[in-house]
Amino acid sequence: MIDAAKELVEICTERKVKVATAESCTGGMISELITSVSGSSAVIEFGLCSYSNRIKHEILGVSEATLEKFSEYSEQCAKEMAEGARRVSGADIAVSTTGVAGPSGGTSEHPVGEVFIGLSSSKGVFAKRFLFSGNRDEVRRSAAYEALKMLIVSVYD
Repeated sequence: MIDAAKELVEICTERKVKVATAESCTGGMISELITSVSGSSAVIEFGLCSYSNRIKHEILGVSEATLEKFSEYSEQCAKEMAEGARRVSGADIAVSTTGVAGPSGGTSEHPVGEVFIGLSSSKGVFAKRFLFSGNRDEVRRSAAYEALKMLIVSVYD
């Protein structure tokens, strides 16, 4: 994972791209990976651990309607989290994570390992659903790694 973080810092530095994160199930892991790379201060603009729905709503602007209709474990929530992080920070690109890391909390509708990763940039906003296997740490690490890869691809585009 550190190689992905290094690549992200290198290409963002080269292209003068600022990054923001809004993390729920990854709990700051993406920001930690990015900031573990020397020179990351030229890249990381903002990182928020938005674990509670109150923070998702009050700081990131996730609508109450989204949280009520789709839940915090949804594509819609991931999109709004990424948009909110980009708006609040002024960064060029923002990534978000929300999901069920486990081992508890899963349901038939939202099983353990389900994670939505959102991305917001000047090109638009989208989110992708993943279903990771493994224990809590493995799910969180897998989500952080996929988020880094999505950021890298977005910066290259």
